[in-house]
Amino acid sequence: MLRVNGVACQTVSSNGRIANIMIGFEHLKKLSHTSPSRIVLLVIDGLGGLPHPETATTELESARGTNLNQIARKSICGLIDPVSPGITPGSAPGHLALFGYDPIKYNVGRGIVEALGIDLELKPKDIAARGNFCTLDTEGIIADRRAGRISTEKNAKLCRLLNEKIAIAAVEILVRPVKEHRFVLILRGEGLSPELTDSDPQQIGLAPKKIQALSPQAQRTMEIVNECIAQARNCLKNEPSANMVLMRGFSQHPDIPSMTEIYKLRPAAIAIYPMYRGLARLVGMQILPAGNNIRDQLESLHRHYRDYDFFFIHFKNTDSRGEDGNFEAKVQAIEEVDSALPGLLTLNPDVLVITGDHSTPASLAMHSWHPVPFMLLSRWCLPDRVSEFSERACLEGGLGRFPATEIMPLAMANALKMDKFGA
Repeated sequence: MLRVNGVACQTVSSNGRIANIMIGFEHLKKLSHTSPSRIVLLVIDGLGGLPHPETATTELESARGTNLNQIARKSICGLIDPVSPGITPGSAPGHLALFGYDPIKYNVGRGIVEALGIDLELKPKDIAARGNFCTLDTEGIIADRRAGRISTEKNAKLCRLLNEKIAIAAVEILVRPVKEHRFVLILRGEGLSPELTDSDPQQIGLAPKKIQALSPQAQRTMEIVNECIAQARNCLKNEPSANMVLMRGFSQHPDIPSMTEIYKLRPAAIAIYPMYRGLARLVGMQILPAGNNIRDQLESLHRHYRDYDFFFIHFKNTDSRGEDGNFEAKVQAIEEVDSALPGLLTLNPDVLVITGDHSTPASLAMHSWHPVPFMLLSRWCLPDRVSEFSERACLEGGLGRFPATEIMPLAMANALKMDKFGA
């Protein structure tokens, strides 16, 4: 990434395309100012997809997206790369990029985000990891990474069992439920290190991995975690589906500037799933009630609209149905968002951004490296000729294909919250 004195520059690639380079936070802090205008960022998780083999249309192209398409006709559109072309992003880097943070520099572990999302009070040296209850077959191979998406109530019961049974000398082990199959593991003690590999291969048909140390300082922690996993497997051996655990994202609380510090915003988040509340809390957002569905979320937006000037709204079902490999269900999830949009548009936000944190094509049943559709609506945007909100249509948009880290400066500019750079 080319920088001159920390300022964003432009380079021309071999194909003649202008590549924009993100301006640094030190300059954004100087340029940003407060104003009455409001920004709404709607993140449709796992939004991007691939064509169905029978119809040759993607999930977005297949959905009845009446409201999304109407917004696209008034917006400036494009495709975003959350991390970099060809790189498949996790949820944390995907969202941090949307919030304007370089996901390479601020590589936040999944565990700490999950812990913050369920309001765990962590000590500075605590190690947090994201856990999945999963299903192993009789050969010890992963048959289901999510144990059939067990209920949150079942999850809580299993976490209580693990808290009672797992015991390792000189370290405190805490297991806390998150949602459905997800839980958080906390290690508390002296001399611990988060520099560990994952046990989750993130695909079925493989055995769980042994945790490995990434540095000599993490050797003892590696031994503790592997013993913890072994004890958990023994505790769960008689469970019909949730008979093993998978661990990933070992991390500690990072040092990261807040969105208020960078952009002078009063930001708030309306997210149902704990992880996304955790990400929002990590960058200084106030967490608002979210209810149980997108309509509840938009009602919360209406109730609190005068209290904040930036709103992050997170919709999860598109990603979940994509990971399930269920094309039709992902189409229905997109249509669920679309049908709720009139409740957002009545507020007439000064800037409305609609995009995703990554693509989750149902044909792959996992996150992918494909760029994500993006649109920005404001009084001051220059609408392009995109007539529908989809992957192929947005490729022809006025913004082309660009890094997700550039979204926040674009949103701030369209909200008239940025001063001129230089003389």
